[in-house]
This record gives sequence, C-alpha cells and structure tokens, in this order.
Amino acid sequence: MAGSSPLHDFQGSSTLSAVPQEMVHAGEGLLVLTRDDALVDTLQVIGSEHDVFTVGSESDLAAHLLAEHTGVAILDAAAIATPVERLTERLKAQFPDLVLIVAGGVDDQSALATQITNGTVYRFLHKPVSEQRVRLFVDAAWRRHDETHSGDSLFANTMPAGKRTGVGSNTLLLAGVGIAALALLAVWLLLGKPETSPPASNPGAAEASLPAPVRDAVLEGLLERADRALQSGVLVAPPGENAAELYLHAMRHNANDPRAANGLEKVIDRLLSGAEAQLLAQHLEEAQKLTEQARTIKPDHVRVAFLTAQIGKERERAALTQARQAASSGHIEQALTMLEGASHDGRRSTLVTEARQELEQKKSDERVRDYLSSASDRMRRGLLLEPAQDDAQFFIEAARALAPDDSDVRQIQRQFLDRLVTEAGKALAAGNADQGEHWIQAAADSGVDRNDIAALTREAQRVRTAAKADALARLALLFNQRLTQGKLLEPASDNAKFYLAQLMQADPTHASAQLAQEAFAARSLDEAKNAVRRQDYAGAQRWLTEAHDAGGDQTNINAVNNDIKTAQDAPKRANEFVTASSLELTHYVPPVFPSTARQRSMSGWVDMQFLVRTDGSVTDIGVIGADPVGMFEKAATEAVHKWRYRPVMRDGRPIDQRARLRVRFTLQQ
Repeated sequence: MAGSSPLHDFQGSSTLSAVPQEMVHAGEGLLVLTRDDALVDTLQVIGSEHDVFTVGSESDLAAHLLAEHTGVAILDAAAIATPVERLTERLKAQFPDLVLIVAGGVDDQSALATQITNGTVYRFLHKPVSEQRVRLFVDAAWRRHDETHSGDSLFANTMPAGKRTGVGSNTLLLAGVGIAALALLAVWLLLGKPETSPPASNPGAAEASLPAPVRDAVLEGLLERADRALQSGVLVAPPGENAAELYLHAMRHNANDPRAANGLEKVIDRLLSGAEAQLLAQHLEEAQKLTEQARTIKPDHVRVAFLTAQIGKERERAALTQARQAASSGHIEQALTMLEGASHDGRRSTLVTEARQELEQKKSDERVRDYLSSASDRMRRGLLLEPAQDDAQFFIEAARALAPDDSDVRQIQRQFLDRLVTEAGKALAAGNADQGEHWIQAAADSGVDRNDIAALTREAQRVRTAAKADALARLALLFNQRLTQGKLLEPASDNAKFYLAQLMQADPTHASAQLAQEAFAARSLDEAKNAVRRQDYAGAQRWLTEAHDAGGDQTNINAVNNDIKTAQDAPKRANEFVTASSLELTHYVPPVFPSTARQRSMSGWVDMQFLVRTDGSVTDIGVIGADPVGMFEKAATEAVHKWRYRPVMRDGRPIDQRARLRVRFTLQQ
C-alpha cells in the first residue's frame, strides 16, 4: 500500500475476538506493542508499504500474532510486564520468521545484549526515538525479513473459505470460543510456558549406528580460519587472511556446502551494520567505506543500495548545512557555490528549494538579474530543457529560489510555461505524439495549469489514435494487395502473412486485423485443397498448418485432412468397400437439414465411408467429399451414426464390412 499506512489500534483487548473481522487473513504487517503515543505518531509519519498494527498488552500481542500475518514486531520494553529478554526468546522460538526490534533504555539493552549479538533481537531502538532512526531500523528489518524468511504465516488459509464468513449464530459462537481458546493458548505459550529440556539421548549409540562422514580437510581448514577471522573482526583485511576472502575460497572449493555462503552473508551483515551505526553517528566517510567494502563482496546486495542512498542523502544535508552557515555569515555567493556543488547528483530542485527558504531574505539582485538574462538567452535559442544545468528551466528555477516574489521572475516563469505549451502544441500538430507527450510532461512538472495539461493530453491521445488507425489502414492495404497478388508467404518481409503478423501485433482486436486473419485462413485452406487435387499432399499439409495458425475453422481443416487421407489410401482400399445400397438398412434416421443452408437455400451432398460392424451398428465414419465443403458434413455424420444394417454374412458368420454412400441434401420447395 503506497503512502502512509493506517495504524490499527487494538489496545485494551485481551482476546482474539477484539481483532476486526476485516483484518483477518490480511497481508504481512508491522506489529507494535506500546503505550507510547510518540512512538505511534512517529510510525504514522514515516509511513510504510505494510499495514501497521498497535497493541497495548502482551495478551493482545499473542492474539494478534495468531490472527494476522506479521513479519516485523516492535516491542516497547515499557509496555512489557514479563522480563523483556524472556518474552523475546519465547517469541523467537514460537515465531521464528518474526523480525524483532526492541525499544527501551540502557538497562533494557544490557538485558538483551546476548540476544542482540546472536540475532534473536535484530535491532535495539533507544528511547526517545527519532524519525530517522525509526525509519532506518524498520526498513532494515523488512529487508532482513525478505532476505532470510519465506512462506506464509503459520495459520494462513487453514480454515475453509466457507467457514471464514460465518453462517449463523451457533457457528459464530463456536468460532469465537475457538479463537478465544487459541488466544489463551498463545498467551500461555508466550508468557507462561515453563522451561523444559529435551529428553536425554544416547549420542554414542547414534554415532555408532551411522557411518562416519568423509571429512574435507581443505574445506574445514578454510572454514575454521574464516570463522576465526570473523569472530576476531578481521573482515576484509589483511589480504589472504580476512574472513571475506577465506569464505570465498571455501565457496570455490565446495559450492554445495552452505556454511561458506552463510559466513559470507555474516561478513556483509557485519559490514553493513557497522555502516548503519556510522551513519547514525554522522560519520559519513566511515559509513561509505564500510558500504563499499560490502559492495565489493556482493554488488547487488539490497542493503548496499539502500545505505548508499541514505549516505547520499546525508551528504546532501551536510552540504546544505554548510551553505546555510555561509549564508548566515553573509557569504551568499559562497553558499550558492556550495549548493551548486551538491547538485551534481541530479537532485538540484530539492537543494534549490531548501536554499530558497534560507536565502530569500538575503537574495542578491545582481545574481537574479544574471539568472534572468541567462534564462532569456536560452529561451531565444530554444534551449528550454537541455543541456542539463545550462537550460532556461535551470536558470529560472535558480532565480525563483533566490527571489520567488520578484515580478520579473514571475513574468519569465509565465513565458517559460507558455513556451512549453506552445512546443507541445506544435509537436502534436505535426502528428508526433511521442514528442508532444514529452513536452506535456515537462509542462505538468513545471506547474502549467491542469486544465491546459488535460486538453493537451486529450489531443495527444487523439493524435496517437489517429496515427494508429493510419498505420492499421496501411498494413491492411498492403495485406490485401499481397493476398490478391497471391504473395501469401513470399517474398520475405513483403507478403500477406508478414503484414497480417504486423496487424495482429498492433491490435489483434481491431476489425481490420480480424478480417485479415479470416481471409488468410480461408485462402490457406483453398491452397490446401488445390494441393490435394494436384496430389501434393505435403504441400497441402503445410497450407493446413497456415490455416490453423491463422485461426481457420477446424471443421474445414479436418475435412481437407480427411481428403488427404482418403486420397493417399484410395489405392489400397479400392477393393475393400461396397456401396451402401447393396446392404440392407434396418433402421434409418433422416439427416437434419442445416438451418444455415436452409436460410441460404443451399443444396448439396456428402460422400461418406463407414464400417458396418457384426452387430449392424455403424462406426469409423469418415467424410471423403462434400459440396459445398463445411455445410452438410456434420448433419450427415450424425444421421449415419444412428443407422443400423443387417450384418453381412460370410460362411455363415457375420463380418465387418466397409461401405460408401453419398448423402444428398435437397431443399424441398
């Protein structure tokens, strides 16, 4: 969910029945156990793409963890009655996918020292909290969750859909009792479950029953050295004896052993955690150094990109602070120079806006005049948006930063906006929708009236639609020309099939594309029939493939396939068939005259062959000819299938007999 996420308050509730029904089965969210309004307000300010839920007691925490998909939890030590280290240990044991952040004081941090070190508690947040620290820790926790955990919540989707909504008072009552029981069970598990030890085992017997694993001395040596280096904090130096290099050597030696990859991930985590600490302490160079060391190990690591962006923002803020200090001492030119130096990363507008707020009382009329002169020059030369930092927009924004209320600045700003609108109109008038939309976007970003932007956008859509229609008409014309010329497949890139493909790519639902597809399929089917008459059966099959790919009618395709088969098998079966009239028909069902043929006043015939079984039934029905093709075959087949014949007898026994028949369809006047 983009923007700020709503904070759902469940304070004061001790059972699962307090959880709103609409939140059941929601996506993973951030759960906060606190009674500190300042912490809740800070989370509301920073926003999140995940839903944020607050609870006020440990019992509500247990109920919510059972009812919802929770990925990250923030525990305020001040709101916890149980010793915080005990609660976090049991939470991690019961919900291993949960990433924990604890907020509290120095004593709470000391109590959690071991769990912070072993990763049970991911981060400790000192109170009172700052917006920057909360944002940094929450973003880092979600990254840790995404990197190291997968799968749905333990209780997601375990209840059939029909039972989630409720179908009566008894059902609701039973569901409430069941949920309450689960909540009480969770509270007992999280808060009151006694410490137990696993039953003693006999390791000697287990070892005696298993074969000793083959020990890779080289791998174990590398891992042992790497683990020692990691434990000693020797992460990336000196060369050859640091944890990162040793784990990499171990991975190259045996890529299937996960310990090396896990160790390397610990090195990266140690480096980036150190970088985060340095960043919070405003030691930007140290933070940058540690981040670059992590980037060297794994360039595409998501935390590297995040920290790089955060360090960049802090550098920008530092540059802005220096500029403000210079301005407060009266050194306006020096302050502006600092801001220009900080704008090389492309975020000039933010710096200029902040500088404007600080410097508008100390603006320099001479610099404003210089900016306006440069802006006017660039507009005369048509350099409205390019080159970067040397165009009209750049100098106008610089002047506005120093003197936003100056009448000359406002006038040239209006001229600039009018010029953007004019350029957009010119591009659209020339039929160039892409260029027109480029100018429209620039105009919208610069503050052109929304009504003007809406009108230009509608015109751009009209131009694009017209251009598309023209392109489709041109493709349809070329398709029809090549189809008429008989250039269905040749020459390459200038045949009917080629232009049909372009029509389908442009808009498969457009009428011209659909008509072209139907025409190509029909023409391919005709070519297949011609090939059959020429006894070019391989060619006929190729044309049938083209007809099929173009969406041709499958009944017609099957009929031609039958023609091919019949023609190929005719020499072998010439003496195997008898005429159906020579057989005694015992049960006759007249064919149903197709309504389409009746409406068109069409008559025709269907040549068929079939097998009369020893019980007189008719099977293996095939159409060997029809006129017109595709009109009467289905009706004839359905009727013949219902016919019954007296079995053919040979030597006193019934035998299977193949027969041929022409079924005529004549419209009665």
